[in-house]
Amino acid sequence: MPKLKTKSGAKKRFKITGTGKVVYAQAGKRHGMIKRSNKQIRNLRGTTTLFEGDAYNVKKYFLPNG
Repeated sequence: MPKLKTKSGAKKRFKITGTGKVVYAQAGKRHGMIKRSNKQIRNLRGTTTLFEGDAYNVKKYFLPNG
């Protein structure tokens, strides 16, 4: 059986925490900040954790060695 390779796009976008949760950077802050409210820009800072179902798929299919 060949080794499973990590998807190179996923390794740039996701990180697995020590407790096994999947962390990702929030979308929506690349451009067009003028039309967004200050509250929305503030709330999109930093990272958040994926929902359990999505995290399961990311860990199983995209980050098998993570």
